[in-house]
Amino acid sequence: MPCAACHGPDGNATLPGMPSLAGQPVFFTHWQLIKFRDGRRKDPGMSPFAANLSDADMADLAAYYATLPPRGRPQAVDATKAAAGQRLAAANYCTSCHRPDLSGQQQVPRLAGQDLEYLLRLLRAYKAQTAADLDGTMTMAVQPLSEADIENLAHYIAGLAPTP
Repeated sequence: MPCAACHGPDGNATLPGMPSLAGQPVFFTHWQLIKFRDGRRKDPGMSPFAANLSDADMADLAAYYATLPPRGRPQAVDATKAAAGQRLAAANYCTSCHRPDLSGQQQVPRLAGQDLEYLLRLLRAYKAQTAADLDGTMTMAVQPLSEADIENLAHYIAGLAPTP
């Protein structure tokens, strides 16, 4: 499966900046594949791959990755930033959509244990409004955050152990 080259053979990526797909909610993964296929989300690696996926292929891939157990990634997380990020996650209600353990649900992704570099890139893209989610909630939620807030949140989230 070509997905394994970037996202890992078990859905747990090891490449810096690459998201893990293991344990992601079915609806989230399926929706991302649709966005890549239809050009609403662009990535030089994903867009060409997704362009040839059928609706059934996308449903199958999303269902498959949802069944795989997620693993945390070895990464250097700054404990001071992570502590500040935990406070920010509570103050900004991250746990209301992403769940208390940040494991995700429905169309909302699992964040716990994702790659630090990936989290930073994605949060900055929401802030710059170059990335979008299904209903704009993330774009709105990130607007009041400073660059330091984004770094703190990313360190906190990256340091969480994902739950299967």
